Amino acid sequence: MAIGWYELLKSSNKKVYFVLKAANAEVILTSEMYESRASAENGIHSVQKNSPLDERYESKTTSDGKYFFNLKAANHQVIGSGQRYATEQSRDKGIVSVKTNGPTTTIKDQTKS
Repeated sequence: MAIGWYELLKSSNKKVYFVLKAANAEVILTSEMYESRASAENGIHSVQKNSPLDERYESKTTSDGKYFFNLKAANHQVIGSGQRYATEQSRDKGIVSVKTNGPTTTIKDQTKS
């Protein structure tokens, strides 16, 4: 079975963040912006640890009726957020995808490009 990967990226203001991609290359989780690469890598480790756990997911709805989720660490800090989905069912499939792909150890560093 194909598995996803993490991509480490640098924003236009030089902050570092990561995305988790499914095997089909679709982004399924996006992190916050970090000041350093080491902090972003710690965020990835937190996703790897917490993503299999049901109780770490918080299902949410935006003010315009879209559905999304947050993945939280044991200390209740948001590690990453899912995409915006049109239906609750799609959001729930996104959570399943993060549970499946989150433990991957494959990290592609895009910060140098």
